[in-house]
Amino acid sequence: MEQAELLLLLVAHLALTALPGAAAALLGARLGVRQVPVLLAIGMAATGAVAMLSFWGFYGDPVVGEALSFFVVFGSMLLIGWALYGGRVDPGLLRSLATPLALWALGSAFLLLLGFVHGGMDAPLATGATRFSHALPTDSTIPVFYADWFFQHGHSGAPPVFPGEWLSSDRPPLQVGYVLSQRPFGWDEGDLNYQVLAVALQQLWIVGLWALLVAAGVGRVTRALAMVAVLLSGLAIVNGFFVWPKMLPAAMLLAAAALVLTPLWAQLRNSLWAAALFAALCGLALLGHGASVYGVIALVLVAAFRGLPSWRWLGVAAAVGIVLMAPWSAYQKYGDPPGNRLTKWTLAGVVEIDDRGVLESIRDSYSEAGFDGMIDNKVQNYLAMYGGEQTVEALDHALETGELEEVVRTLRGISFFNLLPSMGLLLIAPVAMAVAWRRCRRNAAEWDLALVCLTAFAAGAIVWGLLAFGNLAARTFIHVGTYLVPLLGICGAVVGLRASFPRFALYFVGLSALLGLAVYAPALDPLPGTAYSPLAIAIAAASLAGFAAVALREDGTPSPAASEAS
Repeated sequence: MEQAELLLLLVAHLALTALPGAAAALLGARLGVRQVPVLLAIGMAATGAVAMLSFWGFYGDPVVGEALSFFVVFGSMLLIGWALYGGRVDPGLLRSLATPLALWALGSAFLLLLGFVHGGMDAPLATGATRFSHALPTDSTIPVFYADWFFQHGHSGAPPVFPGEWLSSDRPPLQVGYVLSQRPFGWDEGDLNYQVLAVALQQLWIVGLWALLVAAGVGRVTRALAMVAVLLSGLAIVNGFFVWPKMLPAAMLLAAAALVLTPLWAQLRNSLWAAALFAALCGLALLGHGASVYGVIALVLVAAFRGLPSWRWLGVAAAVGIVLMAPWSAYQKYGDPPGNRLTKWTLAGVVEIDDRGVLESIRDSYSEAGFDGMIDNKVQNYLAMYGGEQTVEALDHALETGELEEVVRTLRGISFFNLLPSMGLLLIAPVAMAVAWRRCRRNAAEWDLALVCLTAFAAGAIVWGLLAFGNLAARTFIHVGTYLVPLLGICGAVVGLRASFPRFALYFVGLSALLGLAVYAPALDPLPGTAYSPLAIAIAAASLAGFAAVALREDGTPSPAASEAS
């Protein structure tokens, strides 16, 4: 039975991915860390660090890489056993840590079954490229392409060029590392293992967002609404099933946001180990996708506004960032040079491959555009985020046709490309918050989180619009930026609505989520020979219901004894 195979693969990849993170989080708990969001951030950083160690291990020698993979699995099991031995970790804290893991598993199962609801498991990457959107490029294949190479050859010989003239150094290797870390464990010759693993990786936003919401102290209903709203958004559905490595780095940045956008920052900005943790999460995000730099800058700006850390804190963060990034920078320069194609594309609008460096390309592009051209490009960047008249005209045209399929396709396209329109009904949130502010009606904790999320959303969008070159090749469409920005936008909007008008928000956010499900559930371009599966529909529905129930049931906080600062 196809669905049984899919779920078994998912369980295996969830376990292999979670083991080092769970071991690190429980070690932290055993050593006295009690804040759930901090432990989740430690776990996220640990999984990413293991992925990067696997990448460099296989690059050095495939035998070393395989040995490291087995060492991590068995070592993590032993460490988990030691951390739990003797009941040293509070049971309430364990339950609180188990909640986001359950949500991650249920969310991954929901998206996998929804993605394959019309079949397509025989060609998973092709299905992922068309299931929820227009035909998308081959970017989702790049990580597994290079993972296969390094798994077999290590650093022996020059890695092959991926079709489209992409070098191994053009795309950061975090997802490649995750694939390599699990490649020795029963990996088949097809792409299904990779698709299942990569969906689970993209769904790690669940853990990161849970950490942010718990750290802010929002109510359980608000937390559940925010989680479901993101799960059923076009952002999570499209980019979670089409497995280019973009939601994964956003998950790392969400975990980092939990440290600096919440009341935890007052404590953590005086802690040097917190500096290392924050820098590790930001560095791993950059090693997942270069556009994460916009999100890192936004988080740093908002954190600095909320309270500057010490110079020692900044020094530790810088040192950890250098340790993470320097090996990859060296590989780009010496291992498979030049490795600057995407940087030149984004910052200079240069699509053609040439031998110019990044700074030279930027200087040439801005000189050619001139002052007026530069201003026009930046204006076009912000118009692309807004959507403008073209978005309205496209939707009007679809409605005039009277064809539901055309309307759905148009809504999917708008959500994929344009930042503000992708928010859909949630765009009403700032208006509702303005009305509530005048009436002094607001929940303090939720109001604060909404404001800081929307501030970071705005800061990220402003930075993105200023740094991206802005010609048609390098314009600020959602998929070329960091997904942290829209994730914070959705979170801020949902929490802001709940802080302003709690009962109205309950129904309105529910309506928005159901609309998202209605837009993305139909299979508009199924592969030949496939059909809807009633069993897949039932499992997807059960997973979604379980996700909502778990998010709503748990309060997400440990017992009072366990919540003391480490």
